[in-house]
Order: sequence, then C-alpha cells, then structure tokens
Amino acid sequence: MSDTPVKQQNTAAFYGQSVISFAVAMAATAIGIYRLDTDAWVRSFLAIAVLYLVTSTFTLAKVIRDRQEAGTIVSRVDQARLEKLLAQHDPFEKL
Repeated sequence: MSDTPVKQQNTAAFYGQSVISFAVAMAATAIGIYRLDTDAWVRSFLAIAVLYLVTSTFTLAKVIRDRQEAGTIVSRVDQARLEKLLAQHDPFEKL
C-alpha cells in the first residue's frame, strides 16, 4: 500500500574506515602542531583551534542529521494521513 523507504545502515567496514581516517587525521595534525618550529603559545593556540573546529564539525553534522530525520518523520506522518483518507474514501457514496 505504501512505498516506505528502507532505512540505510552503514556497514562495519565503512564505520571502521571513518574512525581510522579521523584518528589518522587528528594524529597527523597533532604531530604537525607539536613539531612546528615556533613558540609554545602558538602551538597551543593552533591545538585549541583544531579542537574547536572538530567539536563544531560534530555539532554541525548532528544538527544536519536531526533536521533531515525530522523532515523524514513529518513526510511519513503526512503520507500516513493521506493513505488513511484514501482508504476511508468511498467513491460510490452519495454526497
């Protein structure tokens, strides 16, 4: 009766690759900042800037995901209401 979309799940390999990629990127950035030939306060500033960027990125990703999921839920509720109205409609009933 309804064409409900199938919820996509990430595979374990994709999840693992994402975690490893994130860890390598953070480690490379940390090593780069640590080995930077400058004062300690400059390295500290860059480290805090990287941490702020990472937390902001996670927050943005969560907000975008939540907005997309909310849109999907509203769409599914509207679809269910339409299907209920169509199921209750009798085209041969007199007005």
